[in-house]
Amino acid sequence: MSKSTLLLVDDEERILRSLKMLFLAKYRVLSTTDGNEALEILKKETVHVIISDQRMPIMLGVDLLRQAKEIAPNTMRLLLTGYSDLQAIVGSVNEGEIFRYINKPWQTEELKATVDKAVEIALKLEQLHQAKTTDTVAIMPTPVLGQAPHVMVIDNDEAIYKEIHTLLSATNPTHWATSLDEAFNILNNKPIGVVISEIELNGEDITASIKTLKQCNPNILTVVLTSFQDTKALIGLINHGQVYRFLPKPIHKSLLARSLEATLKHYQVLHLKPQLLMRHAVEPTKTEEQQSLSSRVLGFIRKLRNRPAQQPTIN
Repeated sequence: MSKSTLLLVDDEERILRSLKMLFLAKYRVLSTTDGNEALEILKKETVHVIISDQRMPIMLGVDLLRQAKEIAPNTMRLLLTGYSDLQAIVGSVNEGEIFRYINKPWQTEELKATVDKAVEIALKLEQLHQAKTTDTVAIMPTPVLGQAPHVMVIDNDEAIYKEIHTLLSATNPTHWATSLDEAFNILNNKPIGVVISEIELNGEDITASIKTLKQCNPNILTVVLTSFQDTKALIGLINHGQVYRFLPKPIHKSLLARSLEATLKHYQVLHLKPQLLMRHAVEPTKTEEQQSLSSRVLGFIRKLRNRPAQQPTIN
């Protein structure tokens, strides 16, 4: 049986050697110090997972992963860096749509487990793609029925809700929550497909709730709007909450409009190809973060988990 293929990209040869030693026994490993060469490899080879450093002289990792997404969309993308670079973190999500963000120095077992999970998802997607290309019935588009996905804004700032409502009111019902209780009440009663949320609400950090929401309802896409610049928190939202977009405050209207358009378009793609939800798989929220949630919020979460899964709906 042929081995799955990893592509390692880092401008430091010693880093490449270390990574190769970790994975050579289990995977076919390709490597390069040049981002342009990595793109050429992606054009010629089936690569299941690409792991790229961020700070490289020829091409930044976020730029490489953005182009990799266009060339090989089924390749799982991981960003590896020793820098807590806010711009890189935001860019890796918004442009590269990465699966995981890995800090240097890495924890060996954690890195191996992350790569194994990424390969597992890539192989499943590859099998589904091969099955559909040989089955003419399976590739026929599914009829699209139902309402457009509802959008929920979680933020104390009414001006932000009004701006989003103005952008979407003609196509998508919008709802506004200024507390977690309100947010989970809406989730229990409305077909929410997209959540647009601040990560500080009423002076409280709500990142644990955002992560847990994704775990109990993977169909929901999350956009984070925040002036909060804690890179550790943002990395956690990538790895444990699979946030689809980060947007900094103060909000730029044109960027907000483009990001909402991209998010709703991706929601449509997930409706037509629900197998792609595997790409949005999240790691379980840590116990101490769960403990920070109020008993009322945990009650809402239990209801969501026990409710039958809903397929995304669009017009």
